[in-house]
Formats: sequence, structure tokens, C-alpha cells
Amino acid sequence: MYRKTYVEIDEERIKNNIREIKKKYDNYQYYIGVVKGNAYGHGVYITKVMKEAGINYFAVSSLEEAIEVRNYDRDTPILCLEPIDPKYIEDILKYKVTVTIDSFSLAQLYHALKFKGKIKVHIKLDTGMNRLGIKRKEELHQTIKLLEENHSFLIEGIYTHLATTGVYDIYYDRQVDTFLEFLQGIDLEKIPIVHIGRSLTLVNHAKLDMVTGIRLGIILYGFNGSLPISSGIRGYVSEAKRKHFLKKYHVSETVRQNDLKLKTAFSLYTTVMSLKKIKRGEFVGYGAKFIAKEDNFIATIPIGYADGMSKSLKYVSIHGTKYKIIDVCMDMTMLSVDSYVNLHDKVEIFGNTISIREATNNIGENAYHLFIRITTRVPRVYKEIEIKY
Repeated sequence: MYRKTYVEIDEERIKNNIREIKKKYDNYQYYIGVVKGNAYGHGVYITKVMKEAGINYFAVSSLEEAIEVRNYDRDTPILCLEPIDPKYIEDILKYKVTVTIDSFSLAQLYHALKFKGKIKVHIKLDTGMNRLGIKRKEELHQTIKLLEENHSFLIEGIYTHLATTGVYDIYYDRQVDTFLEFLQGIDLEKIPIVHIGRSLTLVNHAKLDMVTGIRLGIILYGFNGSLPISSGIRGYVSEAKRKHFLKKYHVSETVRQNDLKLKTAFSLYTTVMSLKKIKRGEFVGYGAKFIAKEDNFIATIPIGYADGMSKSLKYVSIHGTKYKIIDVCMDMTMLSVDSYVNLHDKVEIFGNTISIREATNNIGENAYHLFIRITTRVPRVYKEIEIKY
């Protein structure tokens, strides 16, 4: 690490989050850790930590991501959530990747292949999101029949993706009903992994009887999915409207708050690399957009928009005091500071003083976007282990 700009990952918090989740929701057989997008920006190394804490399956977005996970874990099953072109069959076998089959036509392409070995597949159903998956029951039966005829394939799982949490909407129930209709006539005794839920639906709804797996994404990284409940007159009116909505549309019972004790594990730091005293009327940065209204101190830090930095974050913290961001360049950011700031001082972009919740509120995006926007140009540091890219 040369720039002293880095993400600090608290491994123990990740472990504790997983243990807390498994303790409260202990009726699943497969806890599928979703580590796509560089493990939501936490770095794929974190898969080692997740496995130690009880994750027994991983899910990624692409074959490339699956191969990266294999650099840290040789044996834990990995499901690729996106279809993989069958021409990469040798890599699928080599890296022991579980394949998603999202159409009969894709199943036909795999069926036509000649290879040594056996491949596990999960069949993806489209229950309403209209992104990926089999949309007709007849096509599902065709797909299962074709794959069962070929002893090179093991139908290990069947799943769908839910678009909403179903707390304030009717779409969760519609998708669940569609999923259950799909499963009619399917011998689930032959398919060990049925997974439908994700982080937010896990905490908002009871487990369906036939479901054996749960996909855990953002919840692993410290977000328990509890929704705020207003108090007073406003809360009373809001709750009355909600109950009327649930009754009118026959929405299933939901849970809005839980007592999961989860903590975020992601903090972003850098250091002061330059300090300047400027006079009133002088400008700072490209386009001369900041003009000093009075004599001022400017600190420059080695992090910019190529790292995921944004002026919309508004502030950084130095010694527990917030300082305003005034300009962001590709590799550097300038701050308006005071005489208490010194060269080489540690700078927190977000972490303890500026919480992730505050940071997401400032940028107007959720934690998914906040984590992912911090590029792999920024090293992830795990206690004494420094991971470079």
C-alpha cells in the first residue's frame, strides 16, 4: 500500500453477522453467501472468513467471479447466477462451478456437449421480475426431462428472484404463488436446494416449507433490514393505511423490524498529503469553482473519482471533526480545513465518525452502490493482511 488510501475490513464483524443470522434463522440447510461485485466491495478474500463462520455455498455473477473465488476457496460450491456460455465447459468443470439454466434452449446447448465429468445445475424460474428465467411451466418440465436424460448433469437446485420485499406491496405474494405453481408436479425429493429468498425477504417473511436455501447478500455486510416505524399521530395514520392495504389485497403477514445485532465492516481511510494556506479570492481546483471567501486552509488527500470518491459525500472526518469536501479530481480531493489539521493526518471518508448510513444519505444511494463504487484501485486491508489488486 503506497498511497495510504485503503478500505479497512473488520473480519470479526462479518463472522459475528453470519453467526447472528444463522442463530436467529436456523431452519435452512444452505446458507448461500452472495459475493458478487467483489463481495459487495469487501474483497473476495472475505470468502475465507465467511466459510469459517458457517456459509456453505457461494453465489457469484459470472464465471470470472467464480474463478476469483477459487483463488481463496477450492471446495465450497459456487453458483453462477448468470447463464454461462456452454463453450466454457472445460473451465466450468475445472473450477467446479454450478451452472444456472434459465431456458430450455440453453439446456439443449449443454445437453449436446460431450465431456467427462458431472456438472451441477440450478434451474432459474422467472416468476415476474422479467429478467432471467423460465417463464412457462411446460418449458420447465421440458428442461428437467432433458437434463435428467443426460447423466452428465445433476439438477441440484431450483430458484427464482424476488423483486420486492412484500412489506408494502402485492408483488412478493404474486411471485411466491407463481413459484409454487411452477413446482406442482416436480419431485423435490430429487432437488435438494430450493431457494427463493434474499436478505430482505429473509427478515420480512417466514420460511416456506419446501425451501432449503437462502441467498444472503447485503445482510452479511451489516444491514439487518429493519424498517422504521413512525410514532405518534403520523405513525398511527400510517399503520392504519398499511393495515387497510394488507387487508384489501390479502397481503401475507410481514415483519418490519427484527433484533438482529449486525455491524458494518467497511471503512474507508486516506491521509493528508498536502496543506496550503490560501487567501480570500483565491480559487481551488478545476474550473475555479471554489473561490475562498476568506483566508483558508486547503488539505489535499490522495483519493479521487477514479477510486469512487464523490463530492456528494459532502464531508470527511479528521480527528473526529467533519471537514467539507470542496473539489474532487480523478486522483485527489481537496478539503476546506482549519489550523488543527496537520500533514499526514489520518482521514476517514466513512467509518466510525461518518457512518455508512450518513454517507448513503448524502449521496442519495443505498449501501450496495456505496460499497461497489469504491474501486479495486483501493486496497482492502484485513487486520494484518493487505490485499492488493
